Amino acid sequence: MHSIDPVCLAEIRGRVARFLLNPDGEIDGFILVNRRARQVHVQPHLGRKLTRRVAVGDSVSVRGVKPRDVEVIDMVLITSKGGRQLVDDGPQWNSVRHQSVKRREGETSGEIALLLYGPKGELRGALLDNGVSLRMPHEVAENLGAYLEIGKWVQAWGHAVNSRFGQTLDVTEIAQ
Repeated sequence: MHSIDPVCLAEIRGRVARFLLNPDGEIDGFILVNRRARQVHVQPHLGRKLTRRVAVGDSVSVRGVKPRDVEVIDMVLITSKGGRQLVDDGPQWNSVRHQSVKRREGETSGEIALLLYGPKGELRGALLDNGVSLRMPHEVAENLGAYLEIGKWVQAWGHAVNSRFGQTLDVTEIAQ
């Protein structure tokens, strides 16, 4: 995304409702609420910087790319209420991930509140009403279309990651 001038992109504003974790425990987005909830995708290399500038409950503005037909914004620029900005200039050539999260077997159940997408609009899972995000590869999510609908109750099993920023379940099994 580093080649895109964020000033030319549409801007949305809202309040950060929760952060989203990928199956490796890295922050890869958040839920932005104004009139409705919307997913903002953030490249994982920005996760730590994001949480130093923005907290749950903060009002922010986001500029990014919106894929067709889905409610997700791939963030290029975020501005906090205090005017602090974070621009996605791409990962640094020397950036090394030192993620040390504990994954454990886990299960969860709840009603699907929001579908979750990758940066290009590919279905990647769902956010449950209990705040847990269910994550899976795009191909698996597409094949589970009958399960992944807003308002449906599901139970899922897989590898759980918990942090102070959120909970995610890398789904291995799912049932209604």
